[in-house]
Amino acid sequence: MNNPFAYSGKLYLLPTTLGDNDPMEVLPASVQQKVQRLEIFIAENEKTARRAIKKLVPEKSQPSLKFFLLNKHTDPAEIPSFLNACKEGEDIGLLSEAGCPGVADPGAEVVKIAHRERIQVVPMVGPSSILLAMMASGMNGQNFAFNGYLPIDKAARKSEIRNLEKLSVEKNQAQSFIETPYRNNKMLEDLIQILNPSTRICVACDLTLGTEFISTRTASEWAKTKMDLHKRPTIFIIQKDY
Repeated sequence: MNNPFAYSGKLYLLPTTLGDNDPMEVLPASVQQKVQRLEIFIAENEKTARRAIKKLVPEKSQPSLKFFLLNKHTDPAEIPSFLNACKEGEDIGLLSEAGCPGVADPGAEVVKIAHRERIQVVPMVGPSSILLAMMASGMNGQNFAFNGYLPIDKAARKSEIRNLEKLSVEKNQAQSFIETPYRNNKMLEDLIQILNPSTRICVACDLTLGTEFISTRTASEWAKTKMDLHKRPTIFIIQKDY
């Protein structure tokens, strides 16, 4: 079989921790070994990327490391050049700020370009808050959707929550989404007020951390529960049964 890839350099998708815990508690040794070998990285923030590398491989020398920054300030026209090293036979690591690259993460754009350029993409195993929450929710793991952030506008948000609840019934599909951490409490309040009392809501926060909390209850049950989610990274999942 002919090699389907045009270049020998590979793009490695490197997961990071979901919080400030020991990376070896949630990352396999293969990620550590790969980071030890790589010298070129694509990341959202150089400072946090260097910190993640330092925690994972404390003995790794950092002065010679090269970083390409991929965030809201990046000129889209520059992104293809980030992969030039792969075309010269060098491997590159794509680091997420938290969790897995390319999933609710700007790294997806780099991965898209890598496929277009016939550069081999190698995903490494690590924690995904979306998948971990889904696993622990007790909802339909055979059919689910991640919807990112819901609208900020009050009317638009109410409409979207009702629409997701409707989809959960019509498609028997669990609906997951996130909120800016400082608005988490308001999100839970909105869900309790807008959803049918029997609709299940999973709240999964601080995943993989010592303060991890995951609970699935009906909207009516959550209405009787006091929960502080302020500034705690949280995944919400809803599903209304038939």
